Amino acid sequence: MNAYARYVAKKVFWYGLTLIIAIGLNFILPRLIEGNPVSMIASKMTAGMTDSDSIKRVYETFTVEFGIDQPLWAQFGIYLKNLFTGNLGTSFGLYPKPVTDILASAVPWTVGLQLPAILVGWLIGNLLGAIAAYRKGVFDKVLFPVALFINSIPFFTLAIIMLYVFALTLKWFPLSGGYDFQMVPQLSFDFIMSVIRHHTLPFLSIVLVTIGGQAIGMREMSIYELNSDYVLYSKLLGIRDGRIARYVFRNAMLPQITGLALSIGTMVGGSLICEIVFSYPGIGTWLFTAIRQLDYPLISGCTLLIAIAVLLANFTIDVIYGFIDPRIKAAQMEEQ
Repeated sequence: MNAYARYVAKKVFWYGLTLIIAIGLNFILPRLIEGNPVSMIASKMTAGMTDSDSIKRVYETFTVEFGIDQPLWAQFGIYLKNLFTGNLGTSFGLYPKPVTDILASAVPWTVGLQLPAILVGWLIGNLLGAIAAYRKGVFDKVLFPVALFINSIPFFTLAIIMLYVFALTLKWFPLSGGYDFQMVPQLSFDFIMSVIRHHTLPFLSIVLVTIGGQAIGMREMSIYELNSDYVLYSKLLGIRDGRIARYVFRNAMLPQITGLALSIGTMVGGSLICEIVFSYPGIGTWLFTAIRQLDYPLISGCTLLIAIAVLLANFTIDVIYGFIDPRIKAAQMEEQ
């Protein structure tokens, strides 16, 4: 086994260990929330009923059905057994719908909203930041304050402002949802246009904030690299500015690439506020609903999905970083 293969194997071990700990926390943490999920569901099911025996039977039935009557270690055993077969359990709040079905229906909405927004914001932000650092002058004096201002606005504040101005006041876009409520999801022109109309405001609210943050980060890193000794030495050697700029922005891009991988990895959790503001039918909205309903399986399913996405993103960037940054690759070889 060569040095790089040993490095990857070590990463696999540590990330595997982290995943095991995350699985344990995903099971325990939802059960630490104060309240009884069976009482909440039974009260809904028995609304209007006056027979106390019938109400008690409904309560006991759901207690047995959800496995709440068993010790915690027994519940954990069932959770692990189901997990190995790809079964995340049955939702308490949407009983008897499986959690996997809920997540399968929500993931495309979250990915369809977050992934294009992160990529577009990352590309535009880094481009503007690099230009501002390289050209300086008026462009930098205008861009930097604007980017700083946009980046300082919280996600939910910008989303609420856009919702109020463009949806409620000007009525250019729908107020909420993923598509018009009277439509049936299908591959038709009208449905696609409806999805795009509902997608626009959440998309723009994420893109604008992302552009601001990326532009500031890229500008600072580029200025740091432009003032490095190797740049001054290269200029003294008479190397062309275009070639120096390529080295400068390649080095400046490394932390930005790491940030992009982490943003993609955390996009499921990061969509929570935006999806709630726009009532967008993604993972964030379902996680918020699950917490309010003490829906343990759905909370565990959502958080496990987020944990796996974050770990995969970090693992991927760790593995490919050696190919992007020769300094890290050299350090890995020296360790061996």
